[in-house]
Amino acid sequence: MQQFADFHTARARAYTENCRSEARYSLSNKRLRCLPERFRGHCQRRCPTVGQNQRSNFCCGARDCVNDRHTGEDMYMRVAKGIALAAMLSVGVSHGALAQDTIPAGDWRTINRDLASTRYSPLNEINRSNVTQLQQAWTYPLRSFNTAVPVVIGGTMYVPAGNRVVALDAEAGTEKWVFSVPQTAGAPAVNASSRGVGYWPGDANTPARIMVMAGSTMYALDAATGQPAAGFGTNGAVDVGVGYGGAVTVAGEIAIIGAATLENPIGVPGNPRAFNVRTGAKIWEFQTVPQEGQPHNDTWGNGWKGRSGANMWAFSAPVDMERGIVILPISGPAANYYGGDRPGSNLFANSLVAVDLKTGEYKWHYQTVHHDIWDADMPSAGPLITVGQGRNRRQAIAHVGKTSLFYVLNRENGQPIHTVEERPVPVGDVPGEYYHPTQPFPVVTPPLSRVRLTYDDLVTAEDTTPEHAQACRDMWDKAGGYLNFGQFTPFYLHRQGTPPRSTIQLPGGIGGVNWGGPAANPTNGMVYVNAIDTSLVGWVERKESTESYSFDANDTNQAYDRASVDGKGPFFSFQAPLSGKYDENGRAEGTSAPCYRPPWARLTAIDANTGEIKWAVPLGDYEELPEGRRTLGNAGSAGPTVTGGGLVFVGATNDKRFRAFDADTGQMLWETQLRSSANANPMSYNGNGGKQFVAINAGGTIVAYSLSR
Repeated sequence: MQQFADFHTARARAYTENCRSEARYSLSNKRLRCLPERFRGHCQRRCPTVGQNQRSNFCCGARDCVNDRHTGEDMYMRVAKGIALAAMLSVGVSHGALAQDTIPAGDWRTINRDLASTRYSPLNEINRSNVTQLQQAWTYPLRSFNTAVPVVIGGTMYVPAGNRVVALDAEAGTEKWVFSVPQTAGAPAVNASSRGVGYWPGDANTPARIMVMAGSTMYALDAATGQPAAGFGTNGAVDVGVGYGGAVTVAGEIAIIGAATLENPIGVPGNPRAFNVRTGAKIWEFQTVPQEGQPHNDTWGNGWKGRSGANMWAFSAPVDMERGIVILPISGPAANYYGGDRPGSNLFANSLVAVDLKTGEYKWHYQTVHHDIWDADMPSAGPLITVGQGRNRRQAIAHVGKTSLFYVLNRENGQPIHTVEERPVPVGDVPGEYYHPTQPFPVVTPPLSRVRLTYDDLVTAEDTTPEHAQACRDMWDKAGGYLNFGQFTPFYLHRQGTPPRSTIQLPGGIGGVNWGGPAANPTNGMVYVNAIDTSLVGWVERKESTESYSFDANDTNQAYDRASVDGKGPFFSFQAPLSGKYDENGRAEGTSAPCYRPPWARLTAIDANTGEIKWAVPLGDYEELPEGRRTLGNAGSAGPTVTGGGLVFVGATNDKRFRAFDADTGQMLWETQLRSSANANPMSYNGNGGKQFVAINAGGTIVAYSLSR
């Protein structure tokens, strides 16, 4: 354990030095520029990733850039609060809608258990002393691969399953009812959301409902029967326009959804929307790219017109019922890696935005990336917790996304509770691109993932295999080496016909911390995340045709896009097969692993009260490596869950394991083999008999565990 504490201590020291060196690098560049808050913003979105944008005025020195990031914000906050950024429609919400009953301890009512998105279950029947006695209780095949987290209410489990939604007896895993998504003859098949469902408890006159998205249609189902709910839209369905692949967030009588957009610069808006859970009538829509005359429109230059991206693709949004706000995680703007046509910070992209739950009126925002050209999305908003003690207690939201930077913000106003500094970052050389001169760096908590690379950081034969280490060095040479000046290094220009000039981005487009997001114990302020070390490599080049460089951008005429020595497109990374071998088509033979020193994934515990990392342990094995060298970190995008039994449960790994760790120390206490990797978030609940279960979606099969069969 000590070696991993030492690892993060060393990382914190190196991080400080890196920031200093980055400042020297940036300040030596005549293009260093500064930006007041009103010109900052950035965004990106995608059905699983995206980001980009910004602009500024010249300023005289580092002192002007490394300052409080909220300069000039107060005036604009006051103006914004007076303007309806949300498109208010003529549908009202009952005044009693903000009241919410306490969640029974044995329920799991949202995909993150509660509206605060904590993924904390107070159940403690399964605890440190007996977790080794867990046994598989039952399984249920969804007959479709997805990463959905079920909800459980009163002993009944609800989960999407391909083109179906099913209700199960949560004690036995047997079906209670099945709803099949209606299909249209000759049209592409439509499935239910692969992420989860929402739940509305109903009232004395209206039965409880299950809310689920299927493409651009929101369905309301009777929770007891699975039949379309009477009075909601037409036959229990409402066409919402722009589709959404996440779970419906239900708070009071309001159903909140995001938007699934492609990475085309011009396209459908990524605006979150809210609907009446009884009738399906639209209540509000929040404009993520401010239109002409709205505050922060000037953070886009002329690039706001028809701009797509800047969407909420995250699978849910936390709700502060006491304050009557929902906090929307808005991702990066399109296109992902070029923003010359949207000069400025691009608000509200790459921001947490708090809006009034009932009206959608803007309350506050916090932008974590200015002018995103790294696909540094907001995969989740984070849990709502209380931090500090006595007079220093604050109602907070803990956020960490693809950048792996950990922020703790005050829910009253969006201001950082722990110090954040605007620091100079490197500037690129792509013609016409806008490079924001600074980015916001938390001071206390170091990045949770690798953010810097030199040749000395390359993997060695002792780390993995001689073949892997050699293949990595061959990649380095083929690419002409990799430029990297620390976090937010931009991709530099490569001109056709010249030798390779490659950049490496760390973390890559996956993160960092992706859609699994953090879990938090609201009783003590501890936050737990799966943080991975990924990369993207290549350069920016001038496009010579209108062809798409990416599968998720099929209609773009941007002047520049991403490519590398391996071809066109942004998805190449610095990894090589452990075998060191490639087939005749250049495809890796066997499992690939990153080309820099491990560990490559860590389960990390952060004390949000102080911002300090308490422990970090490698998460995930490589079975292909010799005994004693396997636990190097091998995880995907999912996250953990924490319980009152002092346990952190996590799947997420690519080694087909489900594990439990001691929440206080990080010691692994239990693991079990699965048939498929469980790239989904775990959950815990009580069955009808009062027994505690822990369950996870393992490659399209729900697997439930208890202390006895």
